[in-house]
Formats: sequence, C-alpha cells, structure tokens
Amino acid sequence: MSRFDRYILSQLMMLFSFFALVLVLIYWINRAVVLFDQLIANGQSAAVFFEFTALTLPNVIRIVLPIAAFAAAVYLGNRLTTESELVVVQATGFSPWRMVRPVLVFGVIVGLLIAILTNLLVPLSYIRLNERTAEISENITARLLTEGQFLHPADGVTFYIREITPQGELQDIFLSDRRSDSEHVTYTARQALLLRREDGPKLVMFDGMAQALNQDSGRLATTTFADFAYDISGFVEGFQPEGRSYRELTTAEMLRPTPETVAETGESASELMYEGHDRIAQALSAVLTSLIGFSAMLIGNFSRFGRWRQIVGALVSLAVLQSLDNAFADIARSDTALWPLTYGAAVLGLLLSLGILWVSARPALFARRRPPPMGVPA
Repeated sequence: MSRFDRYILSQLMMLFSFFALVLVLIYWINRAVVLFDQLIANGQSAAVFFEFTALTLPNVIRIVLPIAAFAAAVYLGNRLTTESELVVVQATGFSPWRMVRPVLVFGVIVGLLIAILTNLLVPLSYIRLNERTAEISENITARLLTEGQFLHPADGVTFYIREITPQGELQDIFLSDRRSDSEHVTYTARQALLLRREDGPKLVMFDGMAQALNQDSGRLATTTFADFAYDISGFVEGFQPEGRSYRELTTAEMLRPTPETVAETGESASELMYEGHDRIAQALSAVLTSLIGFSAMLIGNFSRFGRWRQIVGALVSLAVLQSLDNAFADIARSDTALWPLTYGAAVLGLLLSLGILWVSARPALFARRRPPPMGVPA
C-alpha cells in the first residue's frame, strides 16, 4: 500500500474504534439495565449479571459496526476536505476512484469482522445464553422446595409446603394465585410432585381441591380433583428454557433448511433461508456504508460552510436503502425462491456508491457559470 493508503486506513481504523466503542457502550448499558432488573430481582449474583451482559455483547457489536464504519468514513472525509488535504491530493492527480481505495480496504476489514460475528460468535453466544437460562430456571425452581415457609415466588402468588419426604414428594400443599384481577384461585393438595419438562417446570398435585373466587360477583366455585398439573414456569418469567431458536442455527443449516429444522424452530423454510442470507448481506453493509459515507464527501467544490449538505445526503441515502431492505426482507420471507432479494439493498447501495463516485469525478458539473464580459455574446 502507498503512504496515502496507509494514512487514510490508519485514520479510518482509529475513528472506527472510537465510534464503535461509544456505540457499544450505549447499546450495552441499555441492555444491561433490562438484564439487571430481571436477574437481580430473581436473586441472582453480580457474576451471573456480568456473564449475561457479556453474552449479549457479540450481537450488540454486530449491530453497531456498520454504523461506526459509516460515521468514521463521513467524519474523516469531512475533515480531510475542510483541511484541504483532499484538494492537495487531487492536485497531484488522484481521482475519486483512486482515493476510495483505502476506504474499500477498510470496508472489507469491517465486513470480515461482521461476518465472523454473524456466522460464528453470535450463534455461539445465543447457544450459551440459552443453556445458562435453563440452568438459572432450574435454580429458581429449586428455591420453591422449602418446607415450612410461606414463599412468594411472584407477585400475587403464595406457596407453602408442610413437608418434603426423602423421595421428593411434597406433602400438604397450599398455593394461592391472586395474579388475576377478576379471579383468585387457591389450590390445596395432600401430595404433589415437582416435574421439570422441556416446556417448563410443572407442579403435579394429587387428591386436592381448587377454590376460585370471582371478584365481580363474589361467588366461590369449588372443584375437587384426583390429580392436577399446574404450570409454575410463570414464576420465573424471562428464564424459561426454550427449544433451539433460529438464532442458534449455523448459517449452513439456515441456507438449507430441513423439515426437522423447520419443526424445531417454528419458523418457515423461507424465513430461515432469508435469515441465513441476511447474515452474509450484513457483512456487505459495512463495505457499502463506508463507500457511501466517504464518497459523498467528495462531491462538489470547496465551501467555507462545510459539507453538511453531503452529510445529510449520505444519511438520507442510507435511510432509503434501509427502508428498501426492510421491504425486500418482507418479500424474501414469503417464498424460498425469492431469497436473492435479500441482497437487493446491497446491490442498490453498490450502484449508488458508483454513481456518487462518477459524479464526484466530474467537478465541472458543480462549477458555477460566470456571466460573459460586457459586449461579448453569451
């Protein structure tokens, strides 16, 4: 690489690191606040909180990298233009096509980082996050197995066990569920078992009675039962173990969905194919945002008022491309044969960046026409 390319690339990487760090901190703190409420409220330690927030970082980084790449390209292009550095470079014979070469290299580097995140690190983080979620769910459920105490596992719920036998049987159960404003239900049973299933823990009560009090009419309905299964996964809301989601699948599994994968995730084959191709398209977005941001700064002649018009134009262009990408996504999800539309916004972004470079290579288009001298015909 030439000295100019190394200089531009080093400046871009420095600015990109700064913007990425700031954006990651903003997104991470926002996510951490939600996790803090969920984890600490359920009695988890600070170590679990930091583990969960760390597992959300790969997805947060994936989101902010294209934005940071665009911000770095726009900021550097604006600074080089304002300080007349690009004017000096253009005077030496560098065309806009030549000046964006280090920007293209920068975009490829960021795109590779995003490809590693979307295809490897993010799925692995979701897998680990789901495993830890299941473990925490079991730990919270185990806290219900406390005999001789009135427990309140959730707002409006009271749970009591008189005795727990060495075989794991729960003797003399009392469960009051007052979470509904219209009806309060109280369960009593001689025996019960706590079962852990894939869809969440269940409390199976034997030889008991359910009393439902209607709050509007004041009527009490009583029902006896020989056995009754009560879903207690709602007591640990936010930590219920679930089956494998599409986020945990590898890209190869998404690109070639099988009936088993469709049944496991609950997503259609077209949606899985779109998500798989979208992982690849996200890597291309970093290249395009960098090119569009820097190329926009090359349009027009020098102005003492800055390049705010070019910056606004670049932002509007990205907004339009994002809107088109959302429209293409809805169409691509509807049919497996329409997956090429996943790359529709990327193709349009490439054409837009090439068009911007073509215009910036012709400064005569922006030259102001001076009126002819007096007496000289126009």
